[in-house]
Amino acid sequence: MAILVGADTRLVVQGITGREGSFHATRNRDYGTDVVAGVTPGKAGQEVNGIPVFDTVADAVRERGANTAMVFVPPRFAADAIYEAVDSGVGTVICITEGIPAHDMLQLYPYVRARGATLLGPNCPGALSPGAANVGIIPAQVFGHGRIGLVSRSGTLTYQIGKELADAGLGNSTIVGIGGDPIVGLSFIDVLERFEADPETDLVVMVGEIGGDEEEKAAAYIGEHMSTPVVAYIAGFQAPPGKTMGHAGAIISGSAGTAQAKKEALEGRGVRVGRSPTEAAQLAAEAFAQLG
Repeated sequence: MAILVGADTRLVVQGITGREGSFHATRNRDYGTDVVAGVTPGKAGQEVNGIPVFDTVADAVRERGANTAMVFVPPRFAADAIYEAVDSGVGTVICITEGIPAHDMLQLYPYVRARGATLLGPNCPGALSPGAANVGIIPAQVFGHGRIGLVSRSGTLTYQIGKELADAGLGNSTIVGIGGDPIVGLSFIDVLERFEADPETDLVVMVGEIGGDEEEKAAAYIGEHMSTPVVAYIAGFQAPPGKTMGHAGAIISGSAGTAQAKKEALEGRGVRVGRSPTEAAQLAAEAFAQLG
């Protein structure tokens, strides 16, 4: 069993005729994902490496049974692309686009939630269920199938920890990159809740970073609602206060949002926290071994 994407995923790629859209749509298809269609307005009837292109998501849903959308649309049009996917009945939308204005997301977030759809991202690497489906830009060759869930605000740190877990002979049930923007569709808690309900996830690795209070909220949720053990890593122990570090949401002010504060909140709920990706992977391997 996988969360968000899996063997039942039927993917439509919005922006498939662009450079990034065509590359990753083909790459996801070659991995084994069922990429059933692409969408670029005005280009219906074309194909991208054998994938049929439609003018609208509604056409892709009607003609090809698409149930998941991946967004590779430029920032100024990306919010409209997400609205279109949700209004067309797509249940899961994974938005890779970065640079979407926060004001657009403020309006979009409640709209998606009210309609019961799931939005992952924006500015995220996507989701991968090893051996079943890859939707996004995650380098699938780094990961193997197993029973460790992985959720992260950072794409590259996800890849590093996943590679170290693989080197230790451990694999993943699903890898989820939630994105580093201030407003994203799925929070840590949303993903942790799904992993807690997944019978094929025995342990979760959570990769956070400075800025905001999502990790503190996740710590409270873990302590109150999760029986599945969690190991964590927080990026940014050396980050100077008041300076944005990479992601738009990775900014600290005073003592709020610091790596140390997040580490203390998590450890207060029984979560072991590594001070480096390597240490976090080692802690995960130790915790997994203790599960028997």
